[in-house]
Amino acid sequence: MKTNKFFNTCQIVILGLMTALVLVFSFTPIGTIPIGPLSVTLNVIPIAIAAVACGPVGGAVIGGVFGIFSFLQCIGVGITSGMGAALFDISPALAFIQRFIPRLLDGFIAGLIFKAANSKTENKAISCGIAGFSSAFFNTLLFMSSLVVLFGNTEYMQKLMDGKNVFVFIVTFVGFNALAEMAVCTLVTSAVGAALYKARLVPELKAA
Repeated sequence: MKTNKFFNTCQIVILGLMTALVLVFSFTPIGTIPIGPLSVTLNVIPIAIAAVACGPVGGAVIGGVFGIFSFLQCIGVGITSGMGAALFDISPALAFIQRFIPRLLDGFIAGLIFKAANSKTENKAISCGIAGFSSAFFNTLLFMSSLVVLFGNTEYMQKLMDGKNVFVFIVTFVGFNALAEMAVCTLVTSAVGAALYKARLVPELKAA
């Protein structure tokens, strides 16, 4: 397979497929399950698969794609985000940062964690599952942390927090959403990632 500095041909194809999947998940009801002001998103799955198959850079690429589409939802493109629209009205620039940067970092971190886990075990299902869990976990952690840091002092966020401290607010606010994302992403990434490696469609990543 031909290679460039970052990816071989199969990895480029996988990135293209994951980009298409993020597009479908972002602009159709398939990938979004609304629960209260937040939604359970399936977009963490293609991020995790890209991190497994293409490393930290690949995870960051798909995370960035998700971040861009997530921001577009703030302005009514695709599945509209009520929270995103409210944050955009407060500050379009901060809304973009809050929607884009956490997803970019999420994919990069998931890739690093997969490389570390992959160096500790030969069982690809386990290391891929860890990457899937990490993608969902850090998506929630980074998203909520940036939300509090960038918008915590706004009237909108003060109403949502309703006097709770930051930790209690985050735990109660994401609740079931985060647990559902972590469970689904762990299982799917474990199965898909292990299958990709078993079929030798992606190369072994160097240990972290």
